[in-house]
Amino acid sequence: MAIPEPSETSARDIVHRLQEAGFEAMYAGGCVRDMLRGVAPHDYDIATSARPEQVQSLFRRTVAVGAQFGVISVMINGGDFQVATFRSDGIYSDGRHPESVHFSNAEEDARRRDFTVNGLFYDPICAQLRDYVGGQADLEAKILRAIGDPEARFAEDRLRMLRAVRFATVLGFEIEPNTWKAVQKHATSIVEVSAERIRDELLKTFHSPLRVRGLDLLDQSGLLNQILPEMEALKGCEQPPQFHPEGDVWIHTRLMLSLLPAEISTPLLFAVLLHDIAKPATFSMDPAEGRIRFNGHDKLGAEMAAEILTRLRFPKKEIEATVECIAQHMAFKDVQQMRVSRLKRFLARPTMPDELLLHRVDCGGSNQDFSNYDFLVRKIEEFSQEPLIPPPLLTGRDLLAMGHKAGPRFKEILDAVQSRQLEGALNGHEEAVAWVRETYGLGGA
Repeated sequence: MAIPEPSETSARDIVHRLQEAGFEAMYAGGCVRDMLRGVAPHDYDIATSARPEQVQSLFRRTVAVGAQFGVISVMINGGDFQVATFRSDGIYSDGRHPESVHFSNAEEDARRRDFTVNGLFYDPICAQLRDYVGGQADLEAKILRAIGDPEARFAEDRLRMLRAVRFATVLGFEIEPNTWKAVQKHATSIVEVSAERIRDELLKTFHSPLRVRGLDLLDQSGLLNQILPEMEALKGCEQPPQFHPEGDVWIHTRLMLSLLPAEISTPLLFAVLLHDIAKPATFSMDPAEGRIRFNGHDKLGAEMAAEILTRLRFPKKEIEATVECIAQHMAFKDVQQMRVSRLKRFLARPTMPDELLLHRVDCGGSNQDFSNYDFLVRKIEEFSQEPLIPPPLLTGRDLLAMGHKAGPRFKEILDAVQSRQLEGALNGHEEAVAWVRETYGLGGA
């Protein structure tokens, strides 16, 4: 028998202590689902017949994180476990929280949950599964089904529609037809949910290796058009076939998403989704060449992405990194013509790892021309023996000492020195001083 992980050992200890005190106690929800799938749970939630104050009396370190809903956080052996009293919920007037809760029993607690596969209980002490909602059969059949009336479940908490897409994506399950129809019917009401909660569900969906299926489900459900309405215009937005034989911008974006590795950063993920978001707005046909163009779509796309991610309450750093990736994605076509100094500065930017992968899947999702990507990989290897941007040969203090007056020209001189340094034309402080004196004089303006 496998030795339990420390978190499971602690969770089992909590259950055991509650049972010893005469209460029902079991693992609940997602951890049971994952255990039955043979997947190690990320955390363990515990449901019990004990009231919140009774839970607190049994454990030394607790926090009432949701006492009005019967939820107590128990801290034990370095872990933090949510222990919730069995309950049934009253009316959800705000589409998120019940106006009241009533402490009840395990079966009623199971029936107020969202999906059958999340409504399972497991007693680790006697190794017994309790299934009041048919969750085990749905788990085996890989079906995601709302508990009871799906429209009622989604009316209680609109976010459950996005959770349906997320679970179907992450678990690789099919959404049961009535549950799916309810999602489609009520998709427009997702806007009642806070941007932060929507953002978090999108992240969980798109960070799944099955993210393309997530995009398709969001699209087919009508949720995507409510959350990211700007993406609807990508469908049918034609591209020049010589560069994009795959088809329109939607097809291109979807292909790029499919080519990403399993583990990626959030800025890269949204750079892929939004890098061509401005193509519909910048679409034009060059009358002389008879060719489709999207002049300035990179810059406008960066602005649009900033607005979208701000609307979804993304952190500032993630917005800035995503925007940089989008703003620079067209610069890759010119890398083989860049001077060494410009190329090194280009490669030294902190978003370059994400930008390089963005460029690779951009090529893979279009004309399969990886020549610029291969060039950059070779250059990164070539430049790897020393810092891309070495310590400067001259500083502002040096220019002042040479008699130059502080002002806008300082940057021009220092940038020129750095460029020659990056290209290997200047190799030391004295050479740099001599070059500045020869080029800019002994001082002055």
